[in-house]
Amino acid sequence: MARLLLVGIARTLATATAAGVRPKYDGRSSRAGYRGPMTLPASNLRARHGGLLLGLGLGVSGCAGHALHTETAMDPLEPLRVTRHAGGDDLLTAGLGEAGLRAATPPAFADPLAPTPAELRRRAIWSNWRGIADLAPGGGYGEFYGGFGAVSGTEYQTLATLPGARQPHRVLVQVPDGFDREARCLVVAASSGSRGIYGAIALAGAWGLPRGCAVVYTDKGAGTDYVDLATGQGPGIDGTLAGGDARAFAPTGAAAAGVAVKHAHSQDNPEADWGRHVRQAADIALQVLDRAFPAQAPHTPASVRTIAVGVSNGGGAVLRAAEEEGAWLDGVVAISPNVWPGDGGRPLYDYVTEAALLMPCALAAPAFADAPYAREEGAVTAASVARCASLAGRGTLSGADLHAQAAQAHARLRATGWSDAAIAAGALSSAFDLWRSVAATYASAYARAPAGAMPCGFRFDMTPPASTAADATRAAWWADASGIPPGAGVGLVEAPPPQGGDPALPGLLCLRALWTGDDPAAAAVRHGVAATRAALPRADLPVILVHGSDDGLIPEAFAGGAYARWAQANGRPLSYWRVDHAQHFDAFLGVPALGARYVPLMPYAYRALDAMWAHLSAGAALPGNAHLTPLPRGSIGGAPPPLTAEALRLPR
Repeated sequence: MARLLLVGIARTLATATAAGVRPKYDGRSSRAGYRGPMTLPASNLRARHGGLLLGLGLGVSGCAGHALHTETAMDPLEPLRVTRHAGGDDLLTAGLGEAGLRAATPPAFADPLAPTPAELRRRAIWSNWRGIADLAPGGGYGEFYGGFGAVSGTEYQTLATLPGARQPHRVLVQVPDGFDREARCLVVAASSGSRGIYGAIALAGAWGLPRGCAVVYTDKGAGTDYVDLATGQGPGIDGTLAGGDARAFAPTGAAAAGVAVKHAHSQDNPEADWGRHVRQAADIALQVLDRAFPAQAPHTPASVRTIAVGVSNGGGAVLRAAEEEGAWLDGVVAISPNVWPGDGGRPLYDYVTEAALLMPCALAAPAFADAPYAREEGAVTAASVARCASLAGRGTLSGADLHAQAAQAHARLRATGWSDAAIAAGALSSAFDLWRSVAATYASAYARAPAGAMPCGFRFDMTPPASTAADATRAAWWADASGIPPGAGVGLVEAPPPQGGDPALPGLLCLRALWTGDDPAAAAVRHGVAATRAALPRADLPVILVHGSDDGLIPEAFAGGAYARWAQANGRPLSYWRVDHAQHFDAFLGVPALGARYVPLMPYAYRALDAMWAHLSAGAALPGNAHLTPLPRGSIGGAPPPLTAEALRLPR
């Protein structure tokens, strides 16, 4: 197909203030049902740091072209940032290609204190590929699943605000030059975890763009739009630091110091609206396609085949989108979803706070002697010893010695549904203090707390708070952060500072009490959690759900497995693949001890997308349930051998 041309006229505004007006898109979508097509308002044109903020007007077709013109009547509060990506700066790899994405060090900035939008984009794409996919040698990516081929095209980015929300979510549409205008397809994806806007590119982008589908992403109200409350700076729509209304996230009721994180401090409880975020992103994408290809308009749910896909929190988001009424969505693929089904399962906050308290002690039990990160040089970790002693001292555990205390903690986790495989994989989250970070962030989100009033005395702050290094770290937030501190120069801070041999315990006890207690603070958190419970997917909507049996962060029994059983019991067309020896973090499989023990989930995600495509486009039968039994790569202690397709035993 001939390269599509971007024809547009940029009109620069006279002042820096006008160049940074914060965009909003207040489309109408509701769980109550589809209210008709959304209209994407025209935008003021901006030129800022080399990126174009274009108003999408009536396109001019010709030369198989992709033409954009501006409109004269523009609303200065509604910019849409449009950028062209080809040659050395493509949609999928930002010009890094396979070698650049596999590189252990991130792409550098010419000026670390003032990276350009193009540099930030390149680094964000590098970070998000490596945060989701196993790109280590021998892991199989690019060999028998996935790929790194350059895809030229155009990106359209805006900030969309749900009706009733305080803060926007980022929406980014990638339209490849090879968009199939005859068999039109759209992949709508939500970022995994709390990642930024490119948080699903290693799956949704790498699968959809090469086959000619447009791909639209949402950060679902989380993402990397941090704000330094001391300076008032945070990323703008192009990722560079900005202040005031030019920021993509404008916290309210915040403290005078520290860092505001959108997931924790939007005061919107974004998880409750994950499905609406996905729905609104899909609606925006159709509007973008109308303007990108006016000769083929309208692009409607009836004329564009739409598949929603997501991993982890993104998987939960697309399952929540499956509840949305109307025939706007054709199929859903959810991978290791964080979802609390309407019947059965457990909510994330419940089992995360439980694991944060009990798992460090339980990992001292003999059953976990060979679990990666459960031991230090063959001995029980000091953290495990301290936690067992702390819980025994409080009377939570009654064992007389470490062995008895660990056995009791282990038994308690098993009694509430944890499998030994999930506990063993959970050692990774215990070792990196992930349970506490997740619990503090989500407690704040559920309570709709501002940055200055997080539950249990927690806050986020720069580490160190003021230095040239901190300035450079802040400038890279949009590209480097994961959406949940610690990381990217931001740490989790407690007040008063924790003391003693088990310093995290007081904060963890407080976080757990927000689930088990009966005071107003606990009631607020439980109310927020209740708003996240899933409803059944649309009755005729095909779904493929994949979950690893060894998932230690979002256990299969509490989330994907429970959702699948519930949906199937209610007659929904859902296919469930349970994968043995698969845990939650493909990106960590480059660590030899983990790569030897576990298999990646991403190959099954690609295969599920292929199966959904065959079902929707060629009428192939939706695959049935499958309990998949791949072979791990090797023995712990040496570098694992290369992964093979035969060992994965992928579904046909």
